[in-house]
Amino acid sequence: MAEPNTNQKDLYGYHASDVKEPPTTLSGALKQVGPGILLTASIVGTGELIATTTLGAEIGYVMLWAVILSCLIKVVVQAMMGRYSIATGETTLESFQRFPGPRFAGANWITWLWAAIVFFVLLQVGAMFSGVAQVMNILLPAVPVDIWVLILGVFTLWVLLAGSYAKVEVFATWMVAIFTLMTLVSVYVLINKPQFFSWGEVTSGLKFAFPDAGIATAIAVFGITGVGATELVAYPYWCVEKGYARYAGKPEDSEAWRNRARGWIKVMHTDIIAAMLIYTFATVAFYLLGAGILNKMGLVPKGNEMIKTLSNMYSETMGPFGFYLFLIGAIAVLYSTIFAATAAHARLYPDMLQIMGIFKRNDYTARVKWVKIFTVILIVVPVIMHYSFKAPVAMVKAGGIAQSLLLPVIALSTILLLNRHLEHRLKPQAWVMPTLWVILFIMLIAAYFGIKKILGL
Repeated sequence: MAEPNTNQKDLYGYHASDVKEPPTTLSGALKQVGPGILLTASIVGTGELIATTTLGAEIGYVMLWAVILSCLIKVVVQAMMGRYSIATGETTLESFQRFPGPRFAGANWITWLWAAIVFFVLLQVGAMFSGVAQVMNILLPAVPVDIWVLILGVFTLWVLLAGSYAKVEVFATWMVAIFTLMTLVSVYVLINKPQFFSWGEVTSGLKFAFPDAGIATAIAVFGITGVGATELVAYPYWCVEKGYARYAGKPEDSEAWRNRARGWIKVMHTDIIAAMLIYTFATVAFYLLGAGILNKMGLVPKGNEMIKTLSNMYSETMGPFGFYLFLIGAIAVLYSTIFAATAAHARLYPDMLQIMGIFKRNDYTARVKWVKIFTVILIVVPVIMHYSFKAPVAMVKAGGIAQSLLLPVIALSTILLLNRHLEHRLKPQAWVMPTLWVILFIMLIAAYFGIKKILGL
């Protein structure tokens, strides 16, 4: 992995040469966005293109309100986790160590829970490999899906092992741009097709109601639409690599430092809002396509026919052109998830090893070595999962339900960190804490239904 474009080797330390004054204008802040784009790249493939459209196909418009709520409420937790990271320089897994409870091999129980949940998230990455391979098989049918998965795995390894943060960010930005354009076109066409779309149906989906069927998919959608649990854990790492905390400087008791920290927190908020606008729009668009087209056609994405079924959302509205537009967009949407999610987890697992004492925090050489090792593991395992299960929609649902179990733990730990360990002059506005408690309650409800589904109750 190439070294970041910084003067130091320790991404997780402070250096006087890194200190920067934050931009004071919106245009200046927008030039510093990046972590949210990486999160968007990892979000849209699993949650939006597969789980959200499948939910719409299964139950129609009835849970549009839940899809929008899922996108909006998690950003409060995300912003507070980012605030804490910038103000303290701690990574997410390091901050988890402050939470009470048992430890094993030096790591807190929440860290081990996260590691277990990521196993199910790898099912989702395996589903993304299946989806991209299905697209490539449609374009080049002489090459079987299973061979395409192997080719994609090797290509992803080559790209990620040679990429620094800057390269990963650029690649993800292009992927996000492509699927954003794709959703813009799809929405424009959909609202001009009265046989598939009406504002009355959209309004009905905004009423608080639950479906008679599709609960498992609904729970999965809540777990992974918007910022999922594993993306919440990953976001502060991208903020670290982008440099927000280093730019603020080492925490100290001075108003100059606090002003810089507040300024870079505002930049982070701009990053979060920009990303939220993109993925919320994409989420709603894909849900409307699934509810308006697939549900009315009686089609639900399944197995190796997933991509062909999903393509009806475009071919039914735009003809052959729409079919090929969908294929191009699907590659961007699905592959961006493989790329960004793997890059994120490959950075988190070494941090877990650092917490366990395998290497020292400021040992950049060891960190890079372990990032490379985990990059290989995190590509090989999902590829094996593809060959083992070959059920991409079910794999995405399993990952989503698992993530819904981690969400309330993350929300509770965030509340604890803000109350007990954040410098009081950098605490958020008064409305934030009550809002976090409400969000925690909602996440607990989703986790309860997730556990019931897992236990078959």
